[in-house]
Amino acid sequence: MRPSEALTGGWARQEGHLFPWAPVLYGSGIGLYFALRFALRFEPSATLWACVGLALVVALIAALKAPHHVRPLCFGVALALAGFAVAGAKAHRVAAETLSFRYYGAIEGRIVKIDRSASDAVRLTLDHVRLEGMDPSRTPDRVRVALHGAQGFIDPEPGLTVILTGHLSPPGGAVEPGGYDFRRHAWFQRLGAVGYTRTPVLALRAPDAGAAELWVYRLRMKLSTAVQEALPGPVGGFASAITTGDRSGISEESYDALRASNLAHLLAISGLHMGLLTGFVFAAVRVGFALRPRVALRWPAKKIAAVVALVAGAAYLMLSGGNVATERAFIMVSVLFGAVLVDRRAVTLRAVAVAALIVLTLKPDALYGPGFQMSFAATTALVAVYGAFRTHGLSPARWPRWMRMVGGVATSSLIAGLATAPIAAAHFNQVPHCGVIANVLSVPLMGLVIIPGAVLAALLAPFGLGWLGLWIMAPAIRWILAVAETVSSWSGALSHVVAPEPFVLPLLAVALLWLALWQGAGRLLGAPLVALAFVQWSITERPDLLVSQTGGLVGVLTDAGRALSKPKGDGFAAASWLENDGDPSDQAQAHQRSAFAEKERQRDITLGRWTVRHATGKTAARAALSDCDKVALLIVNVPLTAEEGCRLYDIRRLRETGALAINATGEGLDITTAKDKTGRRLWTP
Repeated sequence: MRPSEALTGGWARQEGHLFPWAPVLYGSGIGLYFALRFALRFEPSATLWACVGLALVVALIAALKAPHHVRPLCFGVALALAGFAVAGAKAHRVAAETLSFRYYGAIEGRIVKIDRSASDAVRLTLDHVRLEGMDPSRTPDRVRVALHGAQGFIDPEPGLTVILTGHLSPPGGAVEPGGYDFRRHAWFQRLGAVGYTRTPVLALRAPDAGAAELWVYRLRMKLSTAVQEALPGPVGGFASAITTGDRSGISEESYDALRASNLAHLLAISGLHMGLLTGFVFAAVRVGFALRPRVALRWPAKKIAAVVALVAGAAYLMLSGGNVATERAFIMVSVLFGAVLVDRRAVTLRAVAVAALIVLTLKPDALYGPGFQMSFAATTALVAVYGAFRTHGLSPARWPRWMRMVGGVATSSLIAGLATAPIAAAHFNQVPHCGVIANVLSVPLMGLVIIPGAVLAALLAPFGLGWLGLWIMAPAIRWILAVAETVSSWSGALSHVVAPEPFVLPLLAVALLWLALWQGAGRLLGAPLVALAFVQWSITERPDLLVSQTGGLVGVLTDAGRALSKPKGDGFAAASWLENDGDPSDQAQAHQRSAFAEKERQRDITLGRWTVRHATGKTAARAALSDCDKVALLIVNVPLTAEEGCRLYDIRRLRETGALAINATGEGLDITTAKDKTGRRLWTP
């Protein structure tokens, strides 16, 4: 067969199988908008947007007029352009004022969210913000404040207007060039400033009973408090997380154990929880009808059960906070039960594609989040693999009854684990190796005990008997937490990996989607792309030297790992650097690694043939400046004016450039700044 005939035949085989590619192309357009930092490095102009709109119209017209075999390509281009436009439109639509300087003073605002920071401090997100002496037109719409020091004078609740004295700063950029950009996340959350207070937070006005937009959140927090009061400790925190989405009751130790054993997905209200809940409700309603055969024969019991399950799923979505995974799960079950109502099969890749298109349209920024990526990776893999099982006569329905439960859980865990492992490793820099065992021992209890107990608690709560359902859940939750703690303690249960280059994960995603979605032998072309992605990941090189935006912390790569210049301070940057290195050490341990010739707060760092000097504090900085010409680079955390022949990064310049990544070359020091990677976008200063 000639190559042209093979190509034509391969394209013909895709007939009827192209719709699942729609969210891939749509997401590619969204990704292109956010990735402009690597190309244009500035926000698209009005002229460029006009060209995008014109190209979209042309692509749609071509799709309608082109020959049959060309139309899918035209629609693909149109989808990519539409994704680009949707992402840009959302970015402009959420535009809000961002603080442009460091502020200290009185802060007034209404509590709209309560959570905890990585250091376990309570954080309040406030809207209706007022800052002392600041024009309302320059005041951020929302600010987030971490509470330190003596607190407890009020009981924070959504809708309560509070007043405090605190520090606020603009949302921070990436802690290293090319790293996670918190400013972009904050932009889409309309979060204009972040900070902290060490003074008491006081109540100014009681919650407005008529604030409908906070009613659901207040109900969630009320239910979370009630669950944690009924089930104190980690059990209550786990129960609250899976029922209301509030994870504030989960301790860092428990969360680390769940992640190390690959059970952290049980905390995320996603397809597993939504499927179990709606499936349980659907089955319960059908059983109820079956108990009354006369009624069951006259009424469409299956369709009524589907409607009731949909209502239960919608209520669960509302109470859970509506994160990306939950939205995807609800859309999936909506499609499934909608298919039941019209007598169609629903668990297909088309349903996954519809869910992805809806989520990306509502939240295009979710594309870069681990929640979206892991949720859709697991679902796509499960649907594709089980579809292949059916095609080849290996459907679980044909398995012996005794192995359907254990075999089904093990198979599903293995498939979902393999699909999500690269994403989890890229975002969290760790790979759990005993996840299948932990899931086999834990997941059945979710469906058999915990979800039915949660439904029972919800049904009995209006009668003051909700504790009965929680009492049923408690032993199963204790078992899951014990499994997590045991498995995570095993030697070799967890390994750490270096963060990949930005292009590796998209390349891997495209390759795996090609393997899952392309029809025919041509799908095998995805295999070398998968191999290429992992090879590129394996040869990723980390920077020789990293410098924080504050100038107060530097980290040099040694044979023993990255050595940090101080044991505490700039903790978020330090933790992120070590995680991206694939290093499980903490900041204090990394400081013990000998890599600096230090004297009077001056540190000399040798990179190849070059010396970098780092000085902290005014006295040390001025002393270092006096012989700056003797080193290749001087970094200080105070403002200084460089003399001729001195290559200097002081605090003022670092605030403009952001964090630094420095590598030694034969010609000198190659310096990359965070600003080089982010470019000038809506969310950058």
